[in-house]
Amino acid sequence: MSRFLQQCVSAGCRPCARAFSSRTIPRRIDLRPPHYVQYQKRSYSQSTPPPSFSGAKDRAAIGVFTPKSAALFIATGVGLFLYFRYEKEKLEEKRRQETEDKQAGKAHVGGPLSLTTHEGKPFTEKDLLGKWNLIYFGFTNCPDICPEELDKMSVAVTQLDKELGPIVQPIFISVDPARDSVEQIARYVSEFHPRMVGLTGEYAAVKAACKSYRVYFSTPPNAQPSDDYLVDHSIFFYLMDPNGEFVEAFGKSNTVDDVAGRVRQEVAEWERQHGRKV
Repeated sequence: MSRFLQQCVSAGCRPCARAFSSRTIPRRIDLRPPHYVQYQKRSYSQSTPPPSFSGAKDRAAIGVFTPKSAALFIATGVGLFLYFRYEKEKLEEKRRQETEDKQAGKAHVGGPLSLTTHEGKPFTEKDLLGKWNLIYFGFTNCPDICPEELDKMSVAVTQLDKELGPIVQPIFISVDPARDSVEQIARYVSEFHPRMVGLTGEYAAVKAACKSYRVYFSTPPNAQPSDDYLVDHSIFFYLMDPNGEFVEAFGKSNTVDDVAGRVRQEVAEWERQHGRKV
């Protein structure tokens, strides 16, 4: 003990100097110098407990993720969720509005049909359902316009057959029922696309079909097959969707690429909305 006291006395420690001069030795020998014991009692009192290793470990585990940063993180996540939900709802509303505008802007084209095919089979508006249809109204004695438009329609359908498969049905409807018999229609459509459907019928049925499709024609109701006359009529053809709804009308100014491109566009939009092409 004297060695520790001597060291403290040499260092100028007054409590140790007094203890050394009095030569008093406590019953329980404490090898720590008196000033060390006092320092320990003063530093680690009950009001200020010494740090524990578990507390330091907890702080190290938490790191920089404080309650403030956690609240900021949660607030940011909620904000992003609400923002993206708002953008999604806005996009869906825009698509609904575009669909409504498109429906409102559609022409009232299409309706009941009761005709006969070039194979002698009955054909109604129900036969248009489930496929895309390109429909042209004309007559087999037409000198130039009808063949040109039917050629254009056939080439477009041939291109689409290669790209999309046979999902577009080309249809020719005669506006000259007096001269365009089933046999005459069969010979005529065979010169164009192999899947083209030719339709004819009685004058009243043809007139009703033209009225449904907003087609003008000037065939006299009392015309005879032997009569020599020309038929003035509308010279555009229609694109109808698989629900039998009107989509677009193509005239002389439209090219094959115009027709095929629009059909591709509509087929892609249909597939996006319904999950299938037809």
